[in-house]
Order: sequence, then structure tokens, then C-alpha cells
Amino acid sequence: MSTLTRITITLPKDLLAAADARARRLDRSRSWVLAEALRVLLTERTPVVREPVTAYAAREVEDARRRHLASDLRLVPGERLRRAEELGRLARSAQQRGPRHQVVAFDSYEDYYEWRKTRLIGG
Repeated sequence: MSTLTRITITLPKDLLAAADARARRLDRSRSWVLAEALRVLLTERTPVVREPVTAYAAREVEDARRRHLASDLRLVPGERLRRAEELGRLARSAQQRGPRHQVVAFDSYEDYYEWRKTRLIGG
């Protein structure tokens, strides 16, 4: 017997309605219909996946990322490492860190004493 795993997915409303209608016609569960559709898709040699084109310039972002990756891959490994370290330093310097304040509360003086003792001996 195969084990089942619960997942969460997001679908367009019309696609979910169509899956529910198919499930009712076949007298099956929604999960069965979706699992069967996935089985069929995975057995095809060239699956066709249609993703909606979003209005937030996804294609342009994808193209820019691909160009950036290609230019990075043309660099020697040492140069890529140097640039990564430089970006890390830049990110850390951009984080404006001020003084940190911490509030610690205890139920009793004994709890405070144990906490303080642990901090003093480095435990």
C-alpha cells in the first residue's frame, strides 16, 4: 500500500470548479481526480504546462536573471567568490544596527538567579 502525503496547492477558481465537476461525474474525490491528472501528465513524453502570464513583468525579470547568470558563469571561480564576499559585506553594512535592547522576565527570583549564574559562567 502506498503512503499518502498531504500537500497544499493554489489553483485558479475555474480549474478547481472543473476538477470538482469531473470528480462528481466520476463519483471520485477531488484528490483522486488531481492525482490522476498528474499521473497522466507525468507519463507524457513532452508535458505541456500553461502558466498564466502575470502583469508584473515576469518575462523581463526572467530574461534579466538569465543574462546575469550567464555573465556570472563567464567569470573564473575566484572572481565569483570575491564578488559574493563583496556583496555580503555590502549587505551587512547596509543593515543599520543600533543598540539592542532585550527584555527578560522571570517568574521568581530563583529563576533569575539561575539565568544570571548561567550567563556569568558562560553556559
